[in-house]
Amino acid sequence: MGDRLPAAPWTRRADLQALVAVLGPGQARYVGGAVRDTLLGLAVKDIDLATPIEPRKVMKLLHGAGIKPIPTGIDHGTVTALLPEGPVEITTLRHDVSTDGRRATVAFAKDWREDAARRDFTINALYADPATLEVSDFFGGLDDLAARRIRFIGDARQRIREDHLRILRYFRFQARFGSQPADLDAEQACTELAATLKALSRERIGMETMNLLALPDPAPTVARMAELGVLAVILPEADPAALAALVAVEQRQGISPDPLRRLAALLPADPALAEQVAARFRLSGAQKKRLALAARRDDAAPAPARALAYRLGRDQALDRLLLAGADTASLEHWAIPTFPLKGGDIVARGIKAGPQVAHILRAVEDRWVAEGFPAEARVAELLDEELA
Repeated sequence: MGDRLPAAPWTRRADLQALVAVLGPGQARYVGGAVRDTLLGLAVKDIDLATPIEPRKVMKLLHGAGIKPIPTGIDHGTVTALLPEGPVEITTLRHDVSTDGRRATVAFAKDWREDAARRDFTINALYADPATLEVSDFFGGLDDLAARRIRFIGDARQRIREDHLRILRYFRFQARFGSQPADLDAEQACTELAATLKALSRERIGMETMNLLALPDPAPTVARMAELGVLAVILPEADPAALAALVAVEQRQGISPDPLRRLAALLPADPALAEQVAARFRLSGAQKKRLALAARRDDAAPAPARALAYRLGRDQALDRLLLAGADTASLEHWAIPTFPLKGGDIVARGIKAGPQVAHILRAVEDRWVAEGFPAEARVAELLDEELA
């Protein structure tokens, strides 16, 4: 792993270079995910800058240069610059004054190493000079990145006591970037301090869990979390083996990861429990409904794929099919049709409006679905047969 950042397309952005120039020579470095992912040859989504300049002066400099600043987290040193090619977060160098495992009180700093020391993992504490693309590595992050090793900076237990969510972040980074065997000290620290996760808000736990489940293959990591006693703290109902089975089905059929479906796989087929977990993780109403619907599955083979999609919706049908290990190929590029018969059509045939119309409509629709959604001419025949 080299000590210089490759000249990725994002590093040549004119608006980004103009922003760096506004902050001044030597006053800004790329940091975090953009540096890490570029070194790994991965696409970069978010760009973060670190600077020794205090946030209110950053705001003033941006205003003076005609760049709109947003004080997204100004009390903690973060200002977002709205640039033509996408926003960039600028955070003033910091050190922690006090922490309670959920939030930190920070003071602004001038030293790059001091700022790096308060970060979570060595691979996230890499800085790159925008002018030379030279990487600053204070804690062995380049070697860890080359070895795909996820390692806390300094004392792992201290890092976790500063922010309990780092336990879940460790496993997410392990699932995304890590190799085996994992860092023993990191795992031991997560195991020893797993109970501290109970002090976090349910929303933060839910968000981090869903981020983990959205990765290409989180199953081995989730199984390891279970072995270490971490999973039982946040999701005691989970069955890691069921997640592994779902991921295998997804990969075999070329289905993109869906964290909600994977959460459904981890849970038993119990709608009431699914609703409890959705509430615990502060999921949206739509997510709660979908999770509960997936939990209504049973051991019987699911209905034909297209019939399920028509009755439940595409995502819900995919949930049922994939959780059962069934094939979903018939849904690819298939648009769910609209039933071409209306109640008025039946009334026009001499049937008095009322329950009988609804009964006939439902009977024709059921036969239409069972026959694989034939054309409108066949629907007219089915109606004739029902009326006869």
